[in-house]
Amino acid sequence: MTTISIHILKANGQAAPGKLADAEIQFNGGELDGLKLVGFAVWKSREGQGEDVSFPSRQFVGHGERRSFSLLQWVAKREAQGRVADLVRRAYVQHARPAEANTKN
Repeated sequence: MTTISIHILKANGQAAPGKLADAEIQFNGGELDGLKLVGFAVWKSREGQGEDVSFPSRQFVGHGERRSFSLLQWVAKREAQGRVADLVRRAYVQHARPAEANTKN
């Protein structure tokens, strides 16, 4: 059986404005054991509250415009991407809270 774990890599001072962290999904057990999926990022929400998650993607030029192709796509239900974004968001919040508690003391 394959399980996953989310690893958060906090952004340094040279990250893009609004970028809070990078994230990766590591696979444990099963056929994917020892592999990881990189390219997720956690951003400050544009609404000012909470965080947004971006997925790994590849940029290309189509019809003279720069576009982006998501490398992680849903198969049967669009909600699958939302579940992954929620997992990454929760992992970020769990990772960030201890750091915030230490800075308030």
